[in-house]
Amino acid sequence: MMYFNLTDYRHRVYSDTMLDSIGPIAMITHQLDPTLSSQINYHLVKRRKEYVEAEPDLINSADFARDDYRINVNMDRYDSGEGKVTVEQSVRGHDVFLFTDVLNYGRKYQRYGSSVTMSPDEHYQDLVRLVLTTRPTAARVNVIMPYLYEGRRYKRNGRESLDCAQMLQELFGLGIDNFITFDAHDGRIANAVPRNNFETFPTSAQILATLFDAFPDINLHPDHFIIVSPDEDSISRCIFYASTLQVPLGIFYSDRNFRRVNGQIIEESTRKYLGDDVTGMDVLLVDDLMDTGLTFLECASHLKAHGAKRVFCAASFVQFTKGIDHMRQAYTSGIINGVFATDMAYRAPQIIASPWYYDVPMAEDLASLVDALNHDASLSALLAPADRIDKLARKHQERYQQLYAKKQQLSYDPRQLSFDI
Repeated sequence: MMYFNLTDYRHRVYSDTMLDSIGPIAMITHQLDPTLSSQINYHLVKRRKEYVEAEPDLINSADFARDDYRINVNMDRYDSGEGKVTVEQSVRGHDVFLFTDVLNYGRKYQRYGSSVTMSPDEHYQDLVRLVLTTRPTAARVNVIMPYLYEGRRYKRNGRESLDCAQMLQELFGLGIDNFITFDAHDGRIANAVPRNNFETFPTSAQILATLFDAFPDINLHPDHFIIVSPDEDSISRCIFYASTLQVPLGIFYSDRNFRRVNGQIIEESTRKYLGDDVTGMDVLLVDDLMDTGLTFLECASHLKAHGAKRVFCAASFVQFTKGIDHMRQAYTSGIINGVFATDMAYRAPQIIASPWYYDVPMAEDLASLVDALNHDASLSALLAPADRIDKLARKHQERYQQLYAKKQQLSYDPRQLSFDI
C-alpha cells in the first residue's frame, strides 16, 4: 500500500496522509443543476492536478488525473412518464458517486404532450435505477444526496409512513456503500441503518463564511450579535452556532392553549420569543430548510418590532413553494436584510437574481468530499467544523475592528477653521 504526504495541501485535504484511491472516480451528476455539476468537476480536476504536481508518479495511476470525472447517462422518460436509465460509459472497477437533488424541479419532461416538472419521488426512483445499473460492475457505489429525501418524515406521530427510513434501508439493501447528506433534519435517522455508513455534514461554516463576506460590518461581540431559532426543532443546530461564536441564543416556541367552545376542545397556538433583548442587535435566524419562508418572516417581523438592527435568515436549503413575493416585500420593507442558502438544491433564476438572496457555494466542499472518500481519508474536518468556525470568527472580528477603526478615522477631521475678526 502506497502512502504520500500532502502537508502543503492540508488546508484542502482532511488527513495528513491518504491511501491509494479505491478506483477511478466516476461521477454521475445528471440530476444536479448543470452549473453545480460543472463546478464540482472543476474543483476536483484542480485538486488532482495539484496532487500530480506534488507527486508526479501519480500520473501513472489509471485515470487518476482527468479533465472530466463525469460519466454520461441517458435518463429520458417515456411519453407515459415511465423512467429509464442507460449508463453510456463503462464503470467497471470505478468508484461511482451518484449525485441527486430531489428538489430539482427545474428538470422537466414531456408526459402526454405536456411539459411536467419532476417531483422528488421521480428523482428518487431515478436514483434507484442508477444504483441498479451501476452496482453490478462498480468497485463501490456512493450516494451523495444533499437534501435528504423525506427527511422531515423521521418519526411517527400517528398513522403515517416512515419514508426516510425505508429509503435508506432500500438503498443499502441494493448494495450502496456510503450515503452522504447535508444538515439532515434529524441526524438520528441514521438509526434506521445502524450497520451502514450514513453521514450528515453541517453547512454552518460555509453559511457563516458567506455571511461575513457579504456583510463585513457585522460585529460578533455578544452585545451586538445573537443567534435565534425560529422553532423548537432547530434549537440544537442554533446551540452549535451560538456556542461556537460565543454569542447569545434566542428561540421562538409555540405556546399552546386549549379552550372549550360549544362543547368542543379547540387548540390555539401562538409563537412567542424567549431570549435576550435584541434592541440594536444583528440577528441570525437559522434552520435547515426554508419551505415557504413564512415562519422566518413571522419571526423576523417580531424581532424588528422589538428593535433588532438587522435580521438575516440562513437555511441549508430553500424551496419557496409559494413564490418569493412575500420575501421581496419583506426585504423592501426592511424586515429582512438577506437570505442565505447553499447552492446544492435547485433555485429558480428569479431567486438567484434577487438582491436579498445570497448563494452559499458548496462545490469545492463537495469535490473535497469525493476526493477524500475515494482515498478513504478522514472526514472529521467536515463533520466537526467548530475549529474552522472559530478561526473564521476570529478573522472576521479582526477585519471588523480594522473597518471600524478606519471609519472612525474618516469621520474625524483634525482640521480647524479660524476666522479673523
